[in-house]
Amino acid sequence: MKKIYSRFLSGEEISELMEKPPFDKVTLDAGARARIKQSFGEELTAQQVVERIVEDVRRQGNEAVLKYTRSIDGADLTADTLEVSRHELETALAAVDREVLAALEAAVFNVKRFHAEQLPKSWFSEREHGAILGQKCTPLDRVGIYVPGGTAAYPSSVIMNAVPATVAGVKEIIMVVPPDREGRVNPYVLAAAQLAGVTRIFKVGGAQAVAALAFGTETIPKVDKITGPGNIFVTLAKKAVYGHADIDMLAGPSEILIVADNTADPAYVAADMLSQAEHDVLSSSILITDSADLADKVAKEVESQLAALPRQAIAAQSIDDNGLIIITPTIMEAVELANLSAPEHLELLTAEPFKLLPYVRHAGAIFLGPYSPEPLGDYFAGPNHVLPTGGTARFCSVLNVETFMKKTSIIAYTQAALAAVSSQVIKLAEAEGLAAHANAVRLRGN
Repeated sequence: MKKIYSRFLSGEEISELMEKPPFDKVTLDAGARARIKQSFGEELTAQQVVERIVEDVRRQGNEAVLKYTRSIDGADLTADTLEVSRHELETALAAVDREVLAALEAAVFNVKRFHAEQLPKSWFSEREHGAILGQKCTPLDRVGIYVPGGTAAYPSSVIMNAVPATVAGVKEIIMVVPPDREGRVNPYVLAAAQLAGVTRIFKVGGAQAVAALAFGTETIPKVDKITGPGNIFVTLAKKAVYGHADIDMLAGPSEILIVADNTADPAYVAADMLSQAEHDVLSSSILITDSADLADKVAKEVESQLAALPRQAIAAQSIDDNGLIIITPTIMEAVELANLSAPEHLELLTAEPFKLLPYVRHAGAIFLGPYSPEPLGDYFAGPNHVLPTGGTARFCSVLNVETFMKKTSIIAYTQAALAAVSSQVIKLAEAEGLAAHANAVRLRGN
């Protein structure tokens, strides 16, 4: 893990160290390149793979979806087995551990309660001469949520995407998830889908799933918006279909940045850094502290805790490639560097974290104090874990209820209200050279 002293580097040099590569510049590993060549018969970039899959699904529908599910995921499905059946759902619910199911139910409750407080309200306001202005908030009709799958299981992603949609009032929630080679979906993912209010589930992943949601097939319905995290192919596919359907964000590898002072427990700091490092070799784990002593202890703790991790190889490469400890003269400089990074997850492990909160401008989610570890937000607390990455927290928001809603302006003027402003509206229309605009007002009289 790299360790630097900020006072020895310029702001530009530190910024370069903390900068994350754009998600679409990620280099595919040898295994991914081999699978692409096997599936497509030639070497292609991730962008080229996605372009081909999206276009094939758009033109061929189910045929392309089933072809790519067979060649990429190794699952031989048909149009009749593409959708998860009621029997599969019931079997999954019966198979899951009761204690895990209870934890999922509690998580759904917490996430629903938190997001219910975000619900925007329609409103109307009376103005001069009886004019009425307002805003109408309406849920989207049908949304698609992408849940990573295959050899992994992410029931928490189901909850974080589906629950805000149900709270918003979305009528149809279509879920896609990659199956395993036997065409099955993890039972905990299916259980979470039932608890969270998912309407229909399809066993398809990757770019083909995103394209199917955007354009619709003979089996999979077209949606208005696609949300949820995925790998580079999923993210590039979301970018490719934007405009045919809306998307939540273009997410990259996971990130954590911890601002800590000498009161922080080095074991806690190390554990939280590793909680992100084990996600992916591209994940980023950064500590910024004004304590050189803490920095040394955390570095040792990371090495010690790494040895016991089942995903040690992944976490170790992530820490080696993207782990960073920055030592600053003051804790306020640490906060400013955190704002520069605009991390997905920001932890404030200081003596008085709430005193620093007003100075944080850019972060996807903020965790305050030693007993608010990042995994608490991932699974259970209530706020959403679908967060902006790659520095996009400078201008992007966490996934929330309004992600699944749209706002419509309401304008209702009386004759007297229009007459009072018509001359000004006409002047503005004429200044723009739009005579028909001016005439539409002029015809209604002054």
